[in-house]
Amino acid sequence: MASTFARPLRTTPRLDYSLLRRAAFGFGLLFLLISPASPDPLALGVGAFTPWLILRLVSTPTMPLAIVYYLLSQWLQVFARAFLALVDGEPMAQSISGPWVVNAYWYMLASTVTLAVACRLVLGRIAPPDQENWSAHLAWRPIDIFLIYLGSNLITQVAGLTLGGGLFQFFEAIARFKIVAAFLLFTSVMQTGRGWGFLFAVVAVEIGSGMTGLLGDFRGVFVFLGTAALATHIKWTGRTSGYAFLASFALVALALFWTSVKTEYRDYATGGSESQSLQLSLSDRAEYMLGRVAGVADTDWGVASKALLERLAYVDITGLVINVDLAGAEQSSMRQWKDAFSHVLRPRFLFPDKEALSDTEVFIRLTKADLLENMRGGTSISVGYMAENYVDLGFPGMLGGVFAVGLLVALVIRFFFAFDVPWMVRQGSALAYVYAICASGLEVSLPKLLGSSLTFAVAYGLILKFAFPVGQRWLDRRSRRASGPEASLRRGNGLPRRGGGPT
Repeated sequence: MASTFARPLRTTPRLDYSLLRRAAFGFGLLFLLISPASPDPLALGVGAFTPWLILRLVSTPTMPLAIVYYLLSQWLQVFARAFLALVDGEPMAQSISGPWVVNAYWYMLASTVTLAVACRLVLGRIAPPDQENWSAHLAWRPIDIFLIYLGSNLITQVAGLTLGGGLFQFFEAIARFKIVAAFLLFTSVMQTGRGWGFLFAVVAVEIGSGMTGLLGDFRGVFVFLGTAALATHIKWTGRTSGYAFLASFALVALALFWTSVKTEYRDYATGGSESQSLQLSLSDRAEYMLGRVAGVADTDWGVASKALLERLAYVDITGLVINVDLAGAEQSSMRQWKDAFSHVLRPRFLFPDKEALSDTEVFIRLTKADLLENMRGGTSISVGYMAENYVDLGFPGMLGGVFAVGLLVALVIRFFFAFDVPWMVRQGSALAYVYAICASGLEVSLPKLLGSSLTFAVAYGLILKFAFPVGQRWLDRRSRRASGPEASLRRGNGLPRRGGGPT
């Protein structure tokens, strides 16, 4: 009698919410072991476990993946303050910003969890796509998606040269469709294995344009890559771990290099003017950066690391706001929310004489700080929306204001997911929106957050309703004309195992 032996099925782990939760739990355990050596052991330990709690709250099968970046980027800037205390060996309460930094840390940490609750309430029950909708982008040729990416880049240049005011903001939002195109290209390449050259070209363009811009926005492409990897549920192998390490190393190295050169570079690029207008050509800026790269061996990496960590930790500013607010009692006037609505509800193309928005003026008013050094190079500084909510509502009232912000962000994303377009296009639209409001992290002010949300809802509502269906027909037609087996690749590797949607 023949015998049949059942062998256990070996499955390779995939990058999904489950793997992220396990990684977050391990991260928390690591810092829990380290915390006794910290001047603020409770703050370090609780802060380290907060990502695990956040992921537990938002880990639903169809949760938009941009939410991972949105919530964890907010958390990182808060947790960085506890880590900075560990590096300095000095309790947060004894910092130059005073004992109010401790209060700010806990208030802001609670706010990140509040944002996660808002996202879960609004986005936790999105209907899953069918298999065809989930994999529709795999039929498109990488070169065609790359062309859309390049076209989206050109929109920014045209808008900057020909438009101003509110129209520029609208076209700037449309120009961020390059993020959608990059995301679609990355997911397609990771699933089908076709078009790696285009993927690396996008990475090179994004890093190059970021390093020669004014704000150093080179980190975005790493966010897009990571979100695409999560969207495709790539197999997590030893090779994948190596790639992830190399990408992380490159991101940190670029961030440290930018930190070491940004002050001198901005002064050079703006011609020493106190504005955010680039005065030199791209070739001149690139030549300057290449010169600094050639002298990278002279960089003091220790100083750059400390400066980057201090810049990342955005808690001391809220501590200053708490100190001034307790002394001045501007609380409960709701001025910050009123000013935000007043600014957003008066679009500049209808009110051309509307006063310019100045985050720096708000910063001075709420912190009573001297900003002569911070304003060098034409950059501005903001207290951020969490501190503004504290000024209006105090604590715990500020959690209600932060919850309202979370609801707004989640509702805009839910609006994008209501359109009948391929699933990855919806994911990419959410990523473009979240990156627009998160690129500056906790520094974003209420007026800018509300304004960007309204602009993106209008711009991408029009794109998804009218423009993208035309583009999709073009992409489908181009893919059908392609010769050979490439044209028949409607579905690639990494498709969901059941139900057609993400697992």
